[in-house]
Amino acid sequence: MGFRNGLTRLFAGLALLLGSMLTTPALAAGLMTPTNSGLPPLQIREQHVTVDVEDGYAITEVEQVFHNPNDQDLEAYYRFPVPERGTVAEFTVWIDGKPVIGEVLEKQQARQVYEKEKAAGREAGLTEKDSYKAFDVRVQPVRAGQDTRVRLVYMQPAFVDTGIGRYVYPLEEGGVDEQKLAFWTANDSVEEHFSFTLNLRSGYPVDALRLPKHPQAQIQQLGPQHWQVKLDNRTATVVSEEDDNSQSTNFAPPAANGQPANAFTLNQDIVVYWRHQQDLPGSVDLVAYKAPGKDRGTFMLSITPGDDLPPITTGSDWVFVLDISGSMNAKLATLADGVNQALGKLRGGDRFRIVLFDDRAEELTNGFVDATPDSIRRYTQKVMQLQSRGGTNLFGGLSLALKPLDADRPTGIVLVTDGVANVGKTQQKDFIDLLESHDVRLFTFVMGNSANRPMLTAMTDASNGFALSVSNSDDIAGQILNATAKLTHQAMNDVEIDIDGVRTADLQPQRIGSIYHGRQIVLLGHYWGDGPANVTLRANVAGQDKQYKTRFDFPASGGDNPELERLWAYATIQDMQWEINYFGEEKDLQQGIVDLGLEYGLVTNYTSMVVLRDEVFEEYGIERRNAKRREIEKLAKAQRQANAPTSNRVDQAQPMYTTNRPSYSGGSGSGGAFGIGTLLPFLILLVGGGLRRRQ
Repeated sequence: MGFRNGLTRLFAGLALLLGSMLTTPALAAGLMTPTNSGLPPLQIREQHVTVDVEDGYAITEVEQVFHNPNDQDLEAYYRFPVPERGTVAEFTVWIDGKPVIGEVLEKQQARQVYEKEKAAGREAGLTEKDSYKAFDVRVQPVRAGQDTRVRLVYMQPAFVDTGIGRYVYPLEEGGVDEQKLAFWTANDSVEEHFSFTLNLRSGYPVDALRLPKHPQAQIQQLGPQHWQVKLDNRTATVVSEEDDNSQSTNFAPPAANGQPANAFTLNQDIVVYWRHQQDLPGSVDLVAYKAPGKDRGTFMLSITPGDDLPPITTGSDWVFVLDISGSMNAKLATLADGVNQALGKLRGGDRFRIVLFDDRAEELTNGFVDATPDSIRRYTQKVMQLQSRGGTNLFGGLSLALKPLDADRPTGIVLVTDGVANVGKTQQKDFIDLLESHDVRLFTFVMGNSANRPMLTAMTDASNGFALSVSNSDDIAGQILNATAKLTHQAMNDVEIDIDGVRTADLQPQRIGSIYHGRQIVLLGHYWGDGPANVTLRANVAGQDKQYKTRFDFPASGGDNPELERLWAYATIQDMQWEINYFGEEKDLQQGIVDLGLEYGLVTNYTSMVVLRDEVFEEYGIERRNAKRREIEKLAKAQRQANAPTSNRVDQAQPMYTTNRPSYSGGSGSGGAFGIGTLLPFLILLVGGGLRRRQ
C-alpha cells in the first residue's frame, strides 16, 4: 500500500506540473492569412461538426462555409492539427451547388493538378498532410463577396482505458512550427454559427459523459448505451454540471437578434469523456467487414483484460526530464510550482533527479537526491530562476537522464515536452538506439497537438513504456492519476496473440509489446473464410508465463463496418512510416504508402486529395474510387444508426477472463473519469510503467 499511496501522491503533484504547462495556446485551427497581406482575411461563416463514436472508432465530419468579403476572388487556406491516429477520408467542395467528393493522387501529382486548375480559374480543392503536424486544405476560388461550402471527414480509433473513453476534436496548434508563426496568421473565428454534435453508441452501458472545459454542453442520455452531446452558439444551451448525486441546469441565451452574442473561436480543443458502467466483465469483441462476393474480410479484435494483474510493492527512483525550450517561456514560473508539488508527493525512501533541456541539457540535481523538504525547496528555487533558451535538444536531455542509474533500484523516467527535437541528434533511430541500450522504461506526456507524436510514441514503444497525448482541455489531474494506477500494477509483457482455425494475416500492430493495467489490446487484420477460431493471448507477468484462451466464430459475411478497411490501411501506413523514420527514406516503403493511400482513399505524407469539377475528373482520367467508397460507408452508417447499439462481444460462451475489467468507481474518492480520476488512469500509467523492464 505504501508504494501505491506514494504513486498517488506523486502524480497528484505531477498533475499540477502538467496543468501549469498547458496554459498558453498559440496558433489555432483556422483560415490562414499571410502576415503582410493587405486584404481583409477570408471568414469562416459557419462550422458544423458531427462525430459518431461506435464499434471502436470515431468518424468526424466538419462542414464549413468560407466567405470572401473582398471585391476579388481569393484562395482559401484552412489548417487544422492532425488528430491522433486520424486520417482524412473525404474532402468535398460544393461546386455549382452540388457536393463533389475528392479523389486521392500521389502528392506531387495532386499539387500539379490543383495548381493547373487554379491558374485556369476553375474550381478546385486540395488537402495535404504536413507531416505529423497538420492537414492543409486549399480551395480556389472563393468568389468575391460569395460563400464556398466544404466538408472534411476523418476517421480514427476510439479506445477505452480503465473504463474511460476519450475523444478529442483538436483545434489548438502547439506553436512549435516557427515558419508558420513567422509568415502566417490564423483567423480562428466562426462569425455566425458553430455547432458540435457527438453521438456515442457504445457496446456496453455508459453511466456518465463529461466535457471538462465545456460545461455549457447539452448532454442527453438516449438509452443505456446511447448518449448525445451538443454545443451550439446560436441557440439557448443547457449547461449541465453533473456528479453522482445531483444535476444543476443553467441557460446561456442567444443575443436579442437571434445571432450569437460572440463569435465562436476555434482556439480550444473539445474533449469528451465517457465512463462505462462498473463491474463489466473482461471481454473479447469482434467487428468484421467483408464486402459482398469477396473472400477476404477485415476485422478489429478488441481484448479488454480482466483485473488480475498483481500490485507492485517495491519503491522507485524518479527522473523528471523537463522541456524548458523557447515555447515554454511563459510557463516556467508555474512549471517550478508544479515541480515543487510533484516532488512533495514522493514517499520516504524515494529519490529523484531533475534534468532540463533546451539548446543543451543540464542536471539540476547532482545525482539522485532524497526527497526531503529542504531538497525540494532548494531545487524548486533553482527551477524558478531558469530562463528559456531557443531550441529543443531532446536527445541531450534523455542521454543525460539515462547516465547515472542505480541497477539495484527500479527507475521511472518521466518526459514532459510540448515541442519537436531540433538541436543535436534529431533522427528517430538515434533515440530508439539510445533507449534500447538501457534497461529502463520511458513514459512521455506529449503536450499539445503539434509535438512530434510519431517519434515520441516510437521512443516509448522501444522501451516498453507508453506515451500520452494531453490537451489543454483535458482533466489534467485525472490524467496523471490514471497513469499512476498503471504503475501500481505489474504489466503484461511480451504479449502475443495467436488465432487458429481461420486464416488471418496483415495484423496490426505487428508487435504488441507490453500492456498496462486497464488498457485494451486492439488488433486489426485480414481474414479469409469463416467459422470457429481459437484465440490465445500469451504474456509474461512478473516473470511468469500466462495464457488466456477463448473460441468464437468469424462471420462469413458482414457489411456493417466498411470503415474498418481504411482503419487497417492507415494502421499499416503508420507502421511503414515508422520504418521510414527509423531507417530513412526507402522507395519501396514510400511506394507501399502511396499504393495503400490510393487504394483506400487516404491522405498521407505521400498522397493528397484533390477536388475538381466532374468533367475535369474525366479529362484527367481520374477514377472516382473514393466517391464510391464514401457512398458505401454512408449507407452502412445509416443502417447502423437505424438500429439500437448492440454489443460486439464474442466470448460469452467461453470467456477469456473470469474477472471483471478494471474501472474507476463513480462514488469513490478517485471520482473515476468525472473528477480527479478521469485522467487518473493515464497518469498512473506513467509511474507503474516506469519500472525497469526486468520486473
